[in-house]
Amino acid sequence: MNSEKLTRYDKAYLKIAREWGSLSYCERKKVGAIIVKDRMIISDGYNGTPSGFDNCCEDEAGLTRWDVLHAEANAILKVARSTQSCEGATLYITLSPCKDCSKLIHQSGIKRVVYQNGYRDDSGLQFLVKAGIEVVQITELEDL
Repeated sequence: MNSEKLTRYDKAYLKIAREWGSLSYCERKKVGAIIVKDRMIISDGYNGTPSGFDNCCEDEAGLTRWDVLHAEANAILKVARSTQSCEGATLYITLSPCKDCSKLIHQSGIKRVVYQNGYRDDSGLQFLVKAGIEVVQITELEDL
């Protein structure tokens, strides 16, 4: 696929991830993730509490609760419960991954990460690059 067409698809998938993130019950930050393999969406996720738990993501002080799952972790875990594999897939995420999620991304076999906004700590991105995963930031999504 040529780079112009790839960028067009990247932006479209990031828009889907952004829309998916809007479903999050978290008030501080709404993050969405989409995993794409062979131009098919094989999983999705947004940040939130584990299945079956109260949908409250923040504690009394307004801080994120420890049990909240990040969007990319939710998407990767959905794949783990399916017959699909992340091997060679691309992760589209609205916020760059933290260092813990970066380990999950690497171990899952994802080979490319496209994100929109940078997380305050870029050690997750540094880890992904060191692991040989292609990392791309696209901030402008409106010019499709």
